[in-house]
Amino acid sequence: MNNNFWLNKNVLVTGHTGFIGSWLCLILTKFGAKVNGYALNPITDPSIFKLTGLSDSMNSVIGDLRNMEICSKEISQINPEIVFHLAAQPLVRESYINPIDTFSTNVIGTANLFEALRDSNSLKTIINFTTDKCYENKEWVWGYRETDRLGGFDPYSTSKACSELVTNSYRESFYNKKNVGIATLRAGNVVGGGDWSANRLIPDIIKSFLKEEKVIIRNPNAIRPWQHVFEPLNGLLLLGEKLYNDPINFSEPWNIGPDENKDYSVSWVVNYISELWGNGASWVVDQNEHPHEATNLMLDCSKAKYNLGWKPNWNIESTLEKTVEWYKIVSKNKNDVIDITNKQITSFYK
Repeated sequence: MNNNFWLNKNVLVTGHTGFIGSWLCLILTKFGAKVNGYALNPITDPSIFKLTGLSDSMNSVIGDLRNMEICSKEISQINPEIVFHLAAQPLVRESYINPIDTFSTNVIGTANLFEALRDSNSLKTIINFTTDKCYENKEWVWGYRETDRLGGFDPYSTSKACSELVTNSYRESFYNKKNVGIATLRAGNVVGGGDWSANRLIPDIIKSFLKEEKVIIRNPNAIRPWQHVFEPLNGLLLLGEKLYNDPINFSEPWNIGPDENKDYSVSWVVNYISELWGNGASWVVDQNEHPHEATNLMLDCSKAKYNLGWKPNWNIESTLEKTVEWYKIVSKNKNDVIDITNKQITSFYK
């Protein structure tokens, strides 16, 4: 990836106050882009968005994509060249509790964004950041490819499959005619410092360890394509550059995940983090009943490797070590958040 490509580019990031969106804005700012954000206020406290003071280094607009009138007005004032769409209700278990909110945010919010951008004269590239869970899960022991069937058991997964279809519809109906690149990036399970979301493995582990409590694990045998947050963001930036320069050949779905046959169980991840954390950290299995979640989930990322020139930089050990390092440092002194955040970005892109 050519980091200089981003210098002075006018970029819009929806969902910029979230875990992944905040990291994306931090990287784009470091690369010299003119960064704009449109999102709700952070849903967690603490949040990496507030800890790093991101609002001071970018144009941060607080708003709801489900409000079409306000959304269109704000986005027309930003007039972006490149749009990264990360705004979403991102949690499987939350989608069981609030399915309508999940569908309205992830489907209608996406359609509203694409509609608000449709008459833009500056727009060149849109990427919708979705998920590995958009595939109809068959519990296969091999990775899903971009041509496999979309679907979903839970409302979250289904909403993301719908978001993929909305993207394709706007691509075929409107954006191809304007020579605007529009693609989706389907990311594996993203981890890293700064995530405090409820009912997610790494935040649950860290919260329990900080309280010196045993971690309660729901599905110890579940297999996931774990990857550090920098990996899909690196793919996102690389794809953004490719789309900007060649919208015809890159306007399609892309998987971004760890190397094949490098997927690890929940129990393996918890054991490794426990060793890194020390202080007698341990875990137990939750015996209560829980909503359905897939057991096996893997991605085939061959297309991104061959056609984008993308590859993962960090293995699972490095991924978890960097994640634990971030939380340990910030939990001891929140004033060190800028230093460790910049250090890790520099380490990844050295």
